[in-house]
Amino acid sequence: MTVTQILAAPATASSTGTATGTVRGRRRVLRRVLWGAQILIAAFLFFASAMPKFAGQADAVETFTRIGWGQWFRYVTGAVEAAGAIGLVVPRLAGFAATALIGLLAGAVATHLLVLDAAWALFPAALAAVCAVIAWDRRAETAALLRSLTGLLRR
Repeated sequence: MTVTQILAAPATASSTGTATGTVRGRRRVLRRVLWGAQILIAAFLFFASAMPKFAGQADAVETFTRIGWGQWFRYVTGAVEAAGAIGLVVPRLAGFAATALIGLLAGAVATHLLVLDAAWALFPAALAAVCAVIAWDRRAETAALLRSLTGLLRR
């Protein structure tokens, strides 16, 4: 069974108890694996990526100098990474954070390919792929979050 079939399982599961139980068990395992990935990605983004940007670590300053957009962009990038990392570990926000991080990571891939070292583009691409699976798995929570936010805006 593929990841897509497991993720789509509630909509396609048969009505027999054994098949439904097996699909739910696999889905539960996938959700736990994704939680592990979310925690690891969040820890990396927060401690290894955002904090050095905020602290003004020499290599972060030099990287953003090479990018050419100024040091303000280092702070903005660090803030988005930190917010995404926090969002990944909050169940209600995890899907939305993963979706937003895909955009950030796509920008990192483009920056590595066009300005920095192209070989390093593979790492943010891999993180973006994992974030895409997380976003897909958390799509129901993301939809509920967006519905609640639009409900607040209508008041």
